[in-house]
Amino acid sequence: METKDLLKKVRKIEIKTKRLSDHIFGGEYQSTFKGRGMAFSEVRQYQFGDDVRAIDWNVTARYNDTFIKVFEEERELTMMLIIDISGSNFFGSNSLFKNEYVTELAATLAFSATKNNDKVGLILFSDNVELYIPPKKGKSHVLRIIRELLEFKSKSKKTDINVPLKFVSNILKNRSIAFIISDFISQDYSNSLKIFSSRHDVTGIRIYDKSEEIIPNLGVIDINDNETGKRITVNTGSKNVRMKYSEYYNSKRSEFIEYFKRSGSGIIECNTQDDYQKKLLKYFKSR
Repeated sequence: METKDLLKKVRKIEIKTKRLSDHIFGGEYQSTFKGRGMAFSEVRQYQFGDDVRAIDWNVTARYNDTFIKVFEEERELTMMLIIDISGSNFFGSNSLFKNEYVTELAATLAFSATKNNDKVGLILFSDNVELYIPPKKGKSHVLRIIRELLEFKSKSKKTDINVPLKFVSNILKNRSIAFIISDFISQDYSNSLKIFSSRHDVTGIRIYDKSEEIIPNLGVIDINDNETGKRITVNTGSKNVRMKYSEYYNSKRSEFIEYFKRSGSGIIECNTQDDYQKKLLKYFKSR
């Protein structure tokens, strides 16, 4: 993409998504994620109605009176956008391809965090971590994230969700808000997700195109596998072939729902024709 065209596209996305985050998601984001981190502030005497779980038993024993620990919210949070850029994420049946849809959605989340004075970081992954942008604050930082989402080319077309989860676990020691955006067509990542979710506030956003759900009967056709790069011949006229594909696709969706629910993580599903702002708003309100 030419630099001039890229800047135009970045500006267009900035105007659209910043307006959404300012007028719609700013307050919803803040009320959803406030108080996720708590820092020790002081010890004071127990008062009627205090939570007994906050009693500091060491201090209580030392002074022969009941004291409790007081914590304050750590207002500054870190949002990590963990985004799949493998081959299957560049497939779509209309003019708004998955990666463009994902860019707008991610930019809305990033501007919402920025409005709340939170840091935002980015990881682009395939079966490797392709790009890591450390968490920072500010509009210029979000614009860099948008540019990378629009322009970055993956070196690998395969997907392994285990890789970014382990990577983030190693580099972020404090609790963060993590949005994993993918079609979640990957090998088993249940254990990695369980460990990751125990330390971070995680939401999986499954992006898909309606045309991926079923194979239409088009007879014998040649298709490209975006993840392997191979060109294969498929008899779409075969009912068995269409059924096998549907079973595989539905099994991957079921895995996504099962893994995230089992780990206590949030779930959003968007097809590329959905209004993502409504999906995000509904999710924030449900939290």
